[in-house]
Amino acid sequence: MLWPTVEIGYRFVNAAAEILKNPRGRRGKTVRRQYELLLRRMRRKTRGRGEAAVSLRHFLKVTASYWPGLFHCYDVADLPRTNNDLEQFFGSTRHHERRCTGRKAASPSLVLRGSVRVIAGLGTRARCYTGAELTPQRVADWRDLRADLEKRRETRAHRYRFRRNPKAYLRRLEALALNQPLPP
Repeated sequence: MLWPTVEIGYRFVNAAAEILKNPRGRRGKTVRRQYELLLRRMRRKTRGRGEAAVSLRHFLKVTASYWPGLFHCYDVADLPRTNNDLEQFFGSTRHHERRCTGRKAASPSLVLRGSVRVIAGLGTRARCYTGAELTPQRVADWRDLRADLEKRRETRAHRYRFRRNPKAYLRRLEALALNQPLPP
């Protein structure tokens, strides 16, 4: 019979959804403990054979793949709980980028500087920041970030140089390689 199997799965999935909804606003550690107890009950149920065991094993497998990042949202304020919420954040950033630039696709600078621009865009939606708040706390970290962004930009520029004139680009690389001393 199919219905008892569906009923078992339905009860477990609803219990999981209720725990993850976290109506009492508990910390991630507490939610994780509650969820682990539910998963133990599911594992006991999967020891048998039948449709319910197969479905629950699949649920456990998918849950295991999401496990590392499943509970951060309960400890970090305003962190989206689902991939859909994250997609909405990034989608809205792409949308605003296209509207500002008039492009039909995301601008290449969003790819190059996305690690900074996306965070800045999302952060400024929440509130306005003063100049004092925007001052880097650790100048060395700020310089490292700037160097990383410049390295990305330079890599992208080399790609275009190769496309424009592959022979000249390869001649330049060959000259650089010939000027290098041989290893001992």
